[in-house]
Amino acid sequence: GSSLLTGPEGLMAKERENLKRLKCLRRYRQRYGVEALLHRQLKERRMLATDGAAQQAHTTRSSQRCLAFVDDVRCSNQSLPMTRHCLTHICQDTNQTLFKPCQGSEEVPCNKPVPVSLSEDPCCPLHLRLPLQMYVPEQVLAVPEELEAAPTDLYLSAAELQPTESLPLEFSD
Repeated sequence: GSSLLTGPEGLMAKERENLKRLKCLRRYRQRYGVEALLHRQLKERRMLATDGAAQQAHTTRSSQRCLAFVDDVRCSNQSLPMTRHCLTHICQDTNQTLFKPCQGSEEVPCNKPVPVSLSEDPCCPLHLRLPLQMYVPEQVLAVPEELEAAPTDLYLSAAELQPTESLPLEFSD
């Protein structure tokens, strides 16, 4: 019961020591006074600097255009992130390793950039070689002749399905 008292007069020496250590741990790594003021000012300066840098990087990023030239006219598309070319002209960059040109076929040559995947020769969707047909259609089962020639008198006509008189609905308790 003595440990429930809030004052140090009701605590034993060991409990007083534990309480003191607990209070120290609560304040561990917290800044006070001048140190706290300087730390807050430093954080504010860092936030302003990073916000300005992020804003500046965003404006320069949005203004970057593709460096490729087509018929002596510069491409007007926006370049991919971390590159200097757009998706159409990314294969002109010799340092990139993420895209390869589609090989196409003998009849229809193609140079569209295709992301490199696990296959040796990546292809665009137009030239994708599908695997052999894995679906085998089921064989049609032969219907016995006696089922095909079913009597038609077993079926009711639409006129027979309609009620001939309307009966009042009665509910009883």
